[in-house]
Amino acid sequence: MILADALAMGTTRLRQAGIDGAARDAQLLLAEVLRVAVMRLALERDMVVPPADMLAYEEMLDRRISREPVSKIIGRRMFWGREFTVTRDVLDPRPETETLIAEALTGAPPSRILDLGTGSGILAVTLLAEWRDAFAVATDLSEPALKIAARNATLNGVDNRLTLITSDWFSQVQGRFDLIVSNPPYIGAAEMPSLAPEVLGFDPQMALTPGGDGLSPYRDIAAKALDHLDPGGRILVEIGYRQGQAVCDIFTGAGLEQVRCHPDMDGRDRVVSARATLS
Repeated sequence: MILADALAMGTTRLRQAGIDGAARDAQLLLAEVLRVAVMRLALERDMVVPPADMLAYEEMLDRRISREPVSKIIGRRMFWGREFTVTRDVLDPRPETETLIAEALTGAPPSRILDLGTGSGILAVTLLAEWRDAFAVATDLSEPALKIAARNATLNGVDNRLTLITSDWFSQVQGRFDLIVSNPPYIGAAEMPSLAPEVLGFDPQMALTPGGDGLSPYRDIAAKALDHLDPGGRILVEIGYRQGQAVCDIFTGAGLEQVRCHPDMDGRDRVVSARATLS
């Protein structure tokens, strides 16, 4: 089968299965099988796809039809212009999480960063790549996630400035930091059944929900933040789009100052920032 026909077949199969963005997903999967950039597909439309590659492509299409995300099928995701390894052991990075990076970069470069619940390491690794003189500590309760974060630190050339530790929020953290960041699990228990199959079936549950109202991580983080922030230090957390006021209230109640909520590209509440007092 030639490439153009393989691409058309894949797009049709995905579209018939109700997959949003079927054409783009078919392109990404076929490009992965053929080990070429997606843009090359339009230039190689008459190329014969070898039988072994067709078989691999069909298997990938089957996985996508079962609602496995493309990023988990090919094992990587682009975030803030960099490539990250992703597996079923970590949360699939979302584009809206870049809101936190953008907000963090508006401040002065920190010397020490703490990333709580790092998962794949996207926050710590991205910030270290942007701030070449900074060092970071990143925590997670999941040992498999910490291994992926270590791989991503090496992939992006920041492993010599990142320390990874197993910790339940601040429990094993020592010292103070200029900047604390976190994308904690925040989906309430009642919301879980309504999640897309791509999320519910392929992201770790512990990275999605803490149970209850979804706010317990923010209570835990806020309660100890001032013990680990330098005077004037910042904290930024990702939130669910309906949690802005609740998280702002939690941070204000914990004694943090300059508490603000920041929208994502769709105009929905996505990040809460605050500072420790300077005095």
